[in-house]
Amino acid sequence: MQTMNHSDSTPPAEAPLDTPASETAADAPIEPSGDIERAQAELETLKDRHIRLQADFDNFRRRTQRERAEAQARAHEELMKNLLPVLDHFEFGLRSAAEHGVDEAVRSGFQLVQNELLRALERAGLTALDAAPGEPFDPHLHEAVTHAPSNEYPPDTVLQATRRGYRLGPALLRPAQVVVSSGPGPATPSAEA
Repeated sequence: MQTMNHSDSTPPAEAPLDTPASETAADAPIEPSGDIERAQAELETLKDRHIRLQADFDNFRRRTQRERAEAQARAHEELMKNLLPVLDHFEFGLRSAAEHGVDEAVRSGFQLVQNELLRALERAGLTALDAAPGEPFDPHLHEAVTHAPSNEYPPDTVLQATRRGYRLGPALLRPAQVVVSSGPGPATPSAEA
């Protein structure tokens, strides 16, 4: 039987099994000019990207809010435009009822409905544009449907309003339709003699 002498055979030095190989590399000194500069450059790039993304998001949010407000305003305006013929029909109907002697109770009932509708629309920002006879013709507020001679009113003044105009807030929704004076009519033959 052989006996083993522990002092004669020393096993070769091996790295412990639980020590990772990277630990020995981590013990090596880090060269500051390489890794830190790269990390700082990457950090600056990420900061710049973050700032740009935040600005893009803010712009998107503002644009979306503006587009939503514009869409609501267009829908509001379209609704008002669709209700203007209803107001016109009330006005024409009441005028016709008065001319044809319709019962006063019926006329006053329709007048109440028309007034209530006008008040509701005024609360929503609608205002009526009345063109009075003798008022100067304004192409920004009036639409001339025809010209007529007038000895009473000078040229380019309103003779008669044929349809009421309306504003929605500060914007003109529909111009008032008017008959415009073309000035005095042609002279009569007896006046020339």
